[in-house]
Amino acid sequence: MRVLGISVDDVAAQAAFVAAQKLNFALLSDPDASAARKYDAMMAQRPFSKRITFVIDDKGVLRAIDEGVRVDSHGDDLVERVRKLKG
Repeated sequence: MRVLGISVDDVAAQAAFVAAQKLNFALLSDPDASAARKYDAMMAQRPFSKRITFVIDDKGVLRAIDEGVRVDSHGDDLVERVRKLKG
C-alpha cells in the first residue's frame, strides 16, 4: 500500500507541512488545481481544495471515497477502511 497526499499548496508549503507534521508519506503539489478540479475536490467560490480521501487499489481501481475526513481520527479511520476492503 502506498499513501500520497495532494493539495493546491506549492512545493515549498508542502515541504514545510511535511516537516512540521513529521509525515511519513509524500505530499504532492497541485498549484494550478488541475488534479483537484478533475476529481471535483475544489471548494466552491474558494481557492482551497476539499479534504477528500480516495482509496485506489494496486490495479488502479477506485475502491472508496471519503468526503467526511475528520482530521483528528483520519489515519485510524483510513486504516480500518483499507482493512475492510482487503477483508
